[in-house]
Amino acid sequence: MLSTIASMALHGLDGYVVSVQVDVSSGMPCFEIVGLPDTSVKESKERVKIAIKNSGVEFFSRRVIVNLAPANTRKEGSNFDLPIAIGILISMETISRDKAEKNLEKTIVLGELSLRRKNMQNKWSFANMHRSSKAWNEKNNSSKRKCKRSSHCKRR
Repeated sequence: MLSTIASMALHGLDGYVVSVQVDVSSGMPCFEIVGLPDTSVKESKERVKIAIKNSGVEFFSRRVIVNLAPANTRKEGSNFDLPIAIGILISMETISRDKAEKNLEKTIVLGELSLRRKNMQNKWSFANMHRSSKAWNEKNNSSKRKCKRSSHCKRR
């Protein structure tokens, strides 16, 4: 089953929306991440598998393919751990697809996981929040969906 989670990445100082598309199916067990991931993004598959297993969810040998779109831009950092994990849990139907789509419709998800299923502190959180807000607004081309704190995010 396919699930899609909105995340974001940085290109220089600009943020852009990344669609994290996860498909979990039966077949030859594998876990692949495609879409120009760097080494830290490729390593996230181990962190995600162990975090899911340590949270008490049975993570059987399945075929897991993760696509980070757009595929023509390099993705860096460990901020894709959380959206990948959520996408896997939705695709495995551990999280209700209807509730997830309703709650994540207008949400950008990013975060690094520890092996104990907790989020790691991210020193780039404020910068990412500001840039993701700008990228989200540009993608949706709507002034109604601006960051609630956009007045605080403006450069001086």
